[in-house]
Amino acid sequence: MTPEVYLPVYRDGLLRDVVPFWIDHSVDRENGGFIFNLNRDGSVISTDKSVWIHGRFVWLLSTLYSRVEAREEWLALARHGLDFLEKYAFDTDGRMFFSLTREGKPLRKRRYVFSEFFAIAAYAAYGKAAGDAAAVQKAIDLFHFTMNQLETPGLLPPKGIPGTRDSKGLSVPMITLVTAQILREVCREDWIEKRINQVIDELEKDFLNEEFQAVMEVVGPNGEFLDNLDGRLLNPGHAIEAAWFVLHEAKFKNKDPRLLKLGLKMLDWSWNWGWDREYGGIIYFRDCKHLPPTEYWHDMKFWWPQCEAIIANLLAWQLTGDQKYAHQHRMIHDWTYGRFPDHEYGEWMGYLHRDGRLSTPVKGNMWKGPFHIPRMQLYCWKLLEEIKG
Repeated sequence: MTPEVYLPVYRDGLLRDVVPFWIDHSVDRENGGFIFNLNRDGSVISTDKSVWIHGRFVWLLSTLYSRVEAREEWLALARHGLDFLEKYAFDTDGRMFFSLTREGKPLRKRRYVFSEFFAIAAYAAYGKAAGDAAAVQKAIDLFHFTMNQLETPGLLPPKGIPGTRDSKGLSVPMITLVTAQILREVCREDWIEKRINQVIDELEKDFLNEEFQAVMEVVGPNGEFLDNLDGRLLNPGHAIEAAWFVLHEAKFKNKDPRLLKLGLKMLDWSWNWGWDREYGGIIYFRDCKHLPPTEYWHDMKFWWPQCEAIIANLLAWQLTGDQKYAHQHRMIHDWTYGRFPDHEYGEWMGYLHRDGRLSTPVKGNMWKGPFHIPRMQLYCWKLLEEIKG
């Protein structure tokens, strides 16, 4: 591993390419907030606004201000996004919408609480950057509100018919974990540590399946294996993302042996399921019994799993010194950077076929925005600075 080779790739890609692309093309000066539905060249293809990506971008801009440089433009744009969220994104019941019109009128409200989780991250990061105690308190209050929504039966509409085939997904504990880690940066109270430990315990007990050597995406309420299409489906990129959240916690706790072992196991299993040995890259879905996945995009290569695998392997190498992870980092870095970055218009493509051919040139939509790529670039840049010393 040679930090001098990779460090400028991540740093310069973040500061000279990805962040400027979104600042240049997404800021809605007329109506507030941001427009993320962009064509390859940054032109707008739809003015509908994704609420959860607003939270992500506010988190990113605020974090850049805190960790990279106190640029007033970044902080002002973070406030610009937060103002739009506060004005339009909250329903009368305290929950948040999923999508809005350009002017801020509600379009869609989902049963999931990801808009809320990313708003928590936004408030916490902005509060840290701006020294805004009120924003920090809003993050704390919204976290408690969201956890109450999740944990009180009947507050959120059920996904299926209760009692027929009850289940739970990996997404909730993993986003709870990373959100609590972000919140801990501005609030060092015991309940945050307890929540983090509780979620990690749940991941280890319920979602790691020794029989299939896999991190399951959907399990029964107590971790039971569900032998159906949902229960057998693996999302290696999602599991790799969860793995590095655990590894990050291990690092925070002075290389805690139990957390380090757990995070490495999650990464090893998920890499084995996810790495495409024929074409390279992290594939989207697998079936844990090697049956055919039914999702039509199961063999595609999306941008975000590659980003999570880059982070996870670099972090694993830093924590262990094991050259296996340095090698895997080089594999996924080279494959990803050889295909996704758009050297003509900037930023990255998001959706490739299994063999690496471009599927669509869209740069942003209701799911892809300024988050996974710049988070990876920032995290890896700072890791390599630590490694370089």
